[in-house]
Order: sequence, then structure tokens, then C-alpha cells
Amino acid sequence: MAEAADFQGMTPSPARRWALRAASLLVGAPLLAATAQLPPAPAAQAAEEASGSRTVDVSLDSLSPAAPVKGDTVTLSGTVTNKSRTPVTEAHVGLRVGKPLSGRTQLDTAADRTGFVESVEPDELETYVVKIPELAPGISKDFSLAVPVDKLDLDDPGVYQLGVTLSGKTRGRSTERVLGVERTFLPWQSSPAQQKTQLTYLWPLISTTRLSAETGSDEQQTPVFENDDLARELAPGGRLEQLVSLGNELPVTWVIDPDLLATVEAMVKGYTVKDKATGSTSAGTRENRNVAKDWLNSLEKAVKDQKVVALPFADPDLASLAHRGKQVPGSLNQLQRATEAAVITVDSILHVKPSTDFAWPVEGAVDPAIVNAATSAGAHHVIARSDSLGEGGNLRYTPTAVRPIGAGRTAVVADARLSTVFQGDMSRAENSTRAVQQFLAHTLALTLQDEDKQRSIVVAPQRMPSVTQVQTMAAALRALSAGRWTQPLDLEAAAKAKPDPGATTRVPGSAAYPEELRDRELPTSAFETIKATQQRLDQFKVVLTRPERVVTPFGNAINREMSTSWRGKDTAAGAYREDVQGYLLALTEEVNLIEKSTATLSGRSATIPVTVQNKLVQDVDHLVLRLRSTMPTRLKLGEGEGQAETRVPIKVRGGHSQSVKIPTTANANGKVQVVAQLFTEDNTPYGPPMQFTVKVNEVTPTIMLVIAGGVLLLVLAGIKMYSQRKRAAARDEVPEDGTDQDENPEQPSDPPADTGPESGEPKATGEKVDR
Repeated sequence: MAEAADFQGMTPSPARRWALRAASLLVGAPLLAATAQLPPAPAAQAAEEASGSRTVDVSLDSLSPAAPVKGDTVTLSGTVTNKSRTPVTEAHVGLRVGKPLSGRTQLDTAADRTGFVESVEPDELETYVVKIPELAPGISKDFSLAVPVDKLDLDDPGVYQLGVTLSGKTRGRSTERVLGVERTFLPWQSSPAQQKTQLTYLWPLISTTRLSAETGSDEQQTPVFENDDLARELAPGGRLEQLVSLGNELPVTWVIDPDLLATVEAMVKGYTVKDKATGSTSAGTRENRNVAKDWLNSLEKAVKDQKVVALPFADPDLASLAHRGKQVPGSLNQLQRATEAAVITVDSILHVKPSTDFAWPVEGAVDPAIVNAATSAGAHHVIARSDSLGEGGNLRYTPTAVRPIGAGRTAVVADARLSTVFQGDMSRAENSTRAVQQFLAHTLALTLQDEDKQRSIVVAPQRMPSVTQVQTMAAALRALSAGRWTQPLDLEAAAKAKPDPGATTRVPGSAAYPEELRDRELPTSAFETIKATQQRLDQFKVVLTRPERVVTPFGNAINREMSTSWRGKDTAAGAYREDVQGYLLALTEEVNLIEKSTATLSGRSATIPVTVQNKLVQDVDHLVLRLRSTMPTRLKLGEGEGQAETRVPIKVRGGHSQSVKIPTTANANGKVQVVAQLFTEDNTPYGPPMQFTVKVNEVTPTIMLVIAGGVLLLVLAGIKMYSQRKRAAARDEVPEDGTDQDENPEQPSDPPADTGPESGEPKATGEKVDR
């Protein structure tokens, strides 16, 4: 019954489950043992050998000459480091030379190899080895191998892979094996190629934003720098100094951000630096000014009689403009302004006429919106990259860089492999050496793809290479100086080359644009701020008598707000935009109306003083002061009949104030609100309105008549009293002994005598009593 239940799928008892498991183990044990005795599969064995090749780290730090010719001796130097916990004994460093690699794809595959598989590796050159008796754990030792070229078995032109290996014994292994390997490429073209590749190498002079919108109030308008870091880049050994000093010796096309030139020139003339902790500024040192002067002089000599491509001023982020800026009307107008400023800046500082016919989006990534934005300011050529626009369609070779993309525009497509090979940490000698050899290998490989066809290849490296990246690029270009398979060509000439008919010309859609690049674009809010700042600047400049003192520094600062250098620096970029906008607002507020308290009017008409203040250094003009009465039936403004509003032209000298007296007419008592505001001549409000109260105490004509009548009565009463007293005084002067009546005859005009009853009371002495 129990067996039947198990067969039917019922759950067995715990004891029976244990018995079944034990039986399974007993049956399977011999099978496992037999499997363990089988030899490992080839893939497993290869993996084991490959893991052993990582016991020792082999670093190849130099290879000289990088592109040898017949009669040369190739010297390879580097370091071996024991990464294991056991010592390596009876070791030696050797060299292995592989067969020529066919095509660029094989180069890519070979570059990715890391392990060592004995069965597929070339043999070691037995004669040329460096012995290392023992290498303790964690210890490094240098080596140097020198091998004559004729011993390397380099037959046909092409790219050969060299392998530097360390072979030795470890504890528990009595046989010698390869414990470490490093590979590199050796280009071999001892005689000139039938058709040399035309190589255009862009040499970028670009830096980050350093200048603020602030300037001193002196006549020279001393600029204010955000920091003083630029001096280190310009000093001997600095990044920008290396670009100029090394580029001066190389066949390159200079690609310059005019903002860098303007910034360095500002340093030469004298500058100050912000102290963000205290808010104060300090003068730039004379030493830094001299460094800037020397660099500018060196650059001017380097570009003399050379082709110079000028980017729009401050190198605006074309992708951000295309994807985010288009949502803010007028943003592309800034690109036009930046392009116009570029020509003027380069010509005035370097005294060369630059080309502004090239647009360079970030990393050469393009889509239709970027192409439209890039060419909106007049450029006809867009510097793209082959990993964006496509390598070459169905072609079996790397096509010429120039490709028509419609509407009279062309894409100059930089080779992605050559353009990115120098990225990364080139301060490590092994990385630098590897990059140089890869660059040389790919240039030779693409030349040999079709030896009967000459092509034009463009290299567009990273925008702001580090010092070691610049030095590595220069080393690679110097290795090509013999011109055995390449010849230099400037960018303008490359753009005129004949395109390959089969090359890809379709611009990829917006969905193909890399998300990692899109995530680092300037936000739409940045362009909204830029637009608001530009509008305020346009309004401000119309009232200035010397607008260039404001338009130039702020126009340049607005261009800097769109700079590609802000990518990945959202906080710093936002702070810069706020500083520019805030400083402009502070300047506009230097011209304002002085707040006014309540004004009291006593009378039918009077004047109200309103004061306009100008704290700027320069004069302001083309302003109009408008005053508006909120109750024109009670208080009218202006001369003549009066009205609800009056306008007065305003012009105020720098550092002064102007008081304007506005005539008023009152019709009734009470309080009236008056609104005063400045406008430009085109009726644009300038600054906020100012409101104040006018208290009217008006006196009407009826009241004036009553007052006048009262005054007249008082005057008449006074005259009458005076006359009466005068007559009384005359009567008091008659002699007591009698006077001839004829001497004082009564005149007919005298009034009749008062006949009122006499008082029975005695009269006071001297009181006149009329009878």
C-alpha cells in the first residue's frame, strides 16, 4: 500500500525520503569521481591559463620610436609588479610579435584582449629577454627591451601587435608559464604610402567662464573675475600654456573660444578678483598679469598665417539651445549675437580673420534640431562625430569626413576612434603610450583600407583636454610628422573635399541623441532667465548716454550664461545667472524716484516737487516722468486747464539728483493719491511706480469775500474812531477866558449838535461831552 501511494504521487514519510536520498548519493558517487578524473575542456583550460597571466602586472610605459623605419631599434620600457602572495622565481621579460592585423575592426578586437592563451599566441623572441631572478610579492621592477627592427619580422606594411610577457615559476608549479602580459600596436610603413590620408586635427583653446558682469566705476571699467584660477592654466606648464607652446609646433587647426581671449586680455589690462567669503574684491597680481601677457603674445605668434576657427562667443551649448532654448522665444537670437562678437574679438586681439562657418555641438552628437540651431547664426558646417552620424554606411573603408546633409549644409564628421583615444587618465605613462600607439595604428589601418583612394579624416578631441592629454596628443602628432601615411590639412580645406557617395548622410532622429548628454543640458529655466536679463538690458541701455559701458560687459555675460562649460554644473551655472541678473537690476535701480511723504496744498494752485536720483557714474537721458492724479476732479496736474496726468522729460547728470516742480490746481478739499513713475521715451515703464498723498486745503471765493468784507468793516471802524478822537481833541483846546466867536465860526458842513439828555452824574476829568 505504501509503495502504491508513492507511485501515485503521494508524499512519502520522512524516513523513506531519507532512504531515497542516501541511495541516490551512493549511486551517483562513482559518476562524480569519474567526471573529476576527466581532463578540462579547452575553454576551461584557456580560462585557467588566462587567469595565471594576471599574476604579474606588466606595464608598458614607453615605446620608441612609436613608428619605426628600417635601421631603427625599438626600445620598450616598463614595470612588472607581483600581485600574488607568493614569490615569482626564474622569471624573464620577453617580446612577442604577432601577424599584421587586417582592418580597424581587428584592431578593436586586439585592443580588448587581456588574457594569454598559449595555443594562439606568437612565439617569444628568445634572444631579446630581460631576466628577473626573483620577484617578491607586491614588489615592482623596471625593465627595458631593445630590439632591432630587422629582428621583428616586419614584412608587409601594416599594424602589428606586440606582446610583452613575463614568464616564470610560482610555488607549487615547477614548470615555467606566462604570468603577465601587456599588448600594444606597432605601425609599420617604412616607405611613403601610395595615397596618404589627409588628416585634420582640431586644436581647441577653450576654458571655463571666469569673468563676471561686474566692472569697476573707473574709466577703464576694471573687470571683476569670479576667481583667479585662469592664471594657473596660462602659467608655464599649465593646460592652456601647453596647448599654445605644443600647438605652435604642430600642423593643427586652431579652434578658439573668443571669450577666452577677452578674458586673458582683461587680465593683461588689470583686473580684480571676488572674495566670495567677504563680498569684497582684490586686485590681480602683477605676476599674473605678466603671465597673461606672455601667453597672449605667444598665441598671436602661433596663429600668425594660420587658419583659425572661432566658435560663437563663450562657446554656447548648441544642444541645450536646440532642445530647451527653443521653448523660450528669442533664445536663438543670442547665438547670432555671440557669433557677431566672435569675429570682432578674435580680429581685435589676435589680428587674424577667423572663420565662423563651423558649429561644434558637444561630443559631435547631432539631431535635426541641433543642426537647425547650429546653422541658425550663419554657419554652414556642423562638426559631428561618426558614432552619431554613422561610420560609413555600407562602405568597406572609412569615408571622407565631409557629408552633405541638405539645405546647403554639410556635416564634417570626425572619426570617433581617433577623437576619443586620448580621453581618460593620460598621467599614467602606460595609458599615454597605449593611446599614442592606438592612434598611429588606426591612422595607418584606415590608410591601407584602400590604397588607391585618398581620403580626408578629421579628429575632434575633447573640448578641454588636460595637460597630460595635450602632451599625449602632441606626441602622437609628432610621430606622424614624417608623413609616411598622412599629410596635414586645415579644417576649411577639409570641408571642401569631395564627399564619398556611399557615406551616410542622414541626420539621426532626436530619439537617437544620447540620454547621458541630454541629462546634462541647460534647463529651460536658464533660457527664461537669460531672456529676462536681455530684456532688462535692452530697456536700460536706452536711457544711458554711454550705453557701451553697460551693453558690452552684460552682453558678454549673457553669452557666458549659455556656455557649454556649464554642463554638469547646475548649481554654479544657476548662481552665475542670478548674479548677472541681480547686478543688472541693482544698476537700473541706481536711477530712481526718491520716496515722497504727504504733501499739503493751501490754496487753489501750487507746485509739487518730485526728485529723480541718478547714482550712476554716467548721465541718464531719454527718460520721462509721469504724474497721475487718481482724483482729477479734486486735483489736476500740469499747466493751463490742467489734466489727470502730466509728463516731464528727465535728464540727470551722473551722481546727481534733479527736482522737478509739477504745477497743480485744486478744486476741492481732501486727500488725493498721486502716482509718479519713470518711463522711457518708447513708453516702457522704468522702475516701479511711486505713490504719495496730496492733502488739499482749498479756500473758496465766497469765503474770501466774507473775509474781505470783515477786514473792510474793521478798517472803516478804525477810521471813524480816529476822526472822532481828533475832533474831540480840537474842542478841548478852546481858552477858558472866552474866545471871539468869529475866530471859530461854525461851518455849514458840521453836523448838528447831539441833543440827547444829559447825564446827571458828574463827568470825568478830560472826557468829552457832546451837547
